[in-house]
Amino acid sequence: MTVTVTIRSRLRTLPLAALGVCLLSFVAFWVAQRAAHVTMLDLSVYRAEGETVLAGGDLYAMRATSANLPTTYPPFAALLFTPLTLVGVAEMRALATLGNMLLMVALAHLSLRLVASGGAGRLRRGGAFWERPGAALWVAAALVWCEPVWQTFRYGQINLLMAVAVLWDLTRRGDSRWAGVGIGLATAVKLTPGLFVVLLFAVGVARALRGGADRWNEWLRRGVRATVTFLVVTVASAVLLPYDSRRFWTEMIFETSRVGRTEETANQSLSGVLARLLHTTDPGLWWVVAAALVAAAGLAVAVRAALDGDRPVAVVACAVTALLVSPISWSHHWVWCVPALVLLASRVRPLWVAGVALVFGSFSLWWVPHAPAPVRLELHQNGWQMLLSGLYTLLGLALLAVFAVAAVRDRTAARPGAGPAGDHPQSRPGSESGEGPAGPGEAPAGSGAAMEGARSGQAVAKE
Repeated sequence: MTVTVTIRSRLRTLPLAALGVCLLSFVAFWVAQRAAHVTMLDLSVYRAEGETVLAGGDLYAMRATSANLPTTYPPFAALLFTPLTLVGVAEMRALATLGNMLLMVALAHLSLRLVASGGAGRLRRGGAFWERPGAALWVAAALVWCEPVWQTFRYGQINLLMAVAVLWDLTRRGDSRWAGVGIGLATAVKLTPGLFVVLLFAVGVARALRGGADRWNEWLRRGVRATVTFLVVTVASAVLLPYDSRRFWTEMIFETSRVGRTEETANQSLSGVLARLLHTTDPGLWWVVAAALVAAAGLAVAVRAALDGDRPVAVVACAVTALLVSPISWSHHWVWCVPALVLLASRVRPLWVAGVALVFGSFSLWWVPHAPAPVRLELHQNGWQMLLSGLYTLLGLALLAVFAVAAVRDRTAARPGAGPAGDHPQSRPGSESGEGPAGPGEAPAGSGAAMEGARSGQAVAKE
């Protein structure tokens, strides 16, 4: 009798409506992908990399698919792709689609968890929704239709896996021995997540310089674990694939042209926008200067947010910065729009959230003239066309600016009578329980109660 009652009570708590809507959305998404005749081109390249490794071939001389695509990732990634050779192509594509759907739900869940780690005082909108059972399913059902996610499924890309690895890492308990491993592995597969390692050390050093018992803090420990993980798997890959490892780290890493054409519409980084704006295939020094300035500003925003205990802003700012300064950031790399939209939905007016969602959901960057090589229509875009084809980059810059302005405003408003600025969350952000030592960016309970109270009061006043 007791077992029956327990089962019934658990069934009542299941988010059946959210589960049903999510399943319907995913089925419709799958049907739409099949109707669009997606080829999962990049997935086929991954499979070819795995086959090349098993056959003992030259990994960076390999070309795959009808598009003659080369290997662009470090050798460790090719080792991870070897299991793809164990199934047929049709089965591989089906499994990849199912896997990405599960990763989409995981990314939505971790995004909600990340937002909650900012503290209840910052959840200015929809506070009850973020903790509701099935919230991640609702988010996944809606945001799976964003252009970056659509393109990730279309090409069979690993962007969702990379984002999940990083967010899983940054939402771990402060005392977790695995904290840092996810970022280290992600960096060993694709180098771009390495900016998160820089963030970990920057915040850790800044906190250590404050002195006290915080010299060997959680941010530093995570940074060290991430670095050690990266080095271990990279060295192991070099032992297994010495020739390919030497070629990648001494030659291929500098050949950004292997990834694709800088001026392509799909390139939503600073280099792509500048190439189209200047009508050139190589923005050269213009990009170097712009990337350096944005990298410094973006990291400053992320570090300041982390030191203020606002981990959601720190993570999103770091991700956006990495996308902006990378030589090539294809539109499908912008799956970080999922945590960005969740963050905005919890803090700003719905109209602004709808505007950002429209940018990522409208596919507007594909409304402009574009064509595969050797045609270069992107070099002849007019003003409106260049604006549409650079929306992700412009939005990323706008987000960094908004984060910076909000940080200055909040610190100025909280200064009178609020005590010294610093880490202030009173609960353990990102932890599964309220027990254990503080995590990165967190201070012991009560260390910033005055500031948090001031900010909470501002949020209520603004509402």
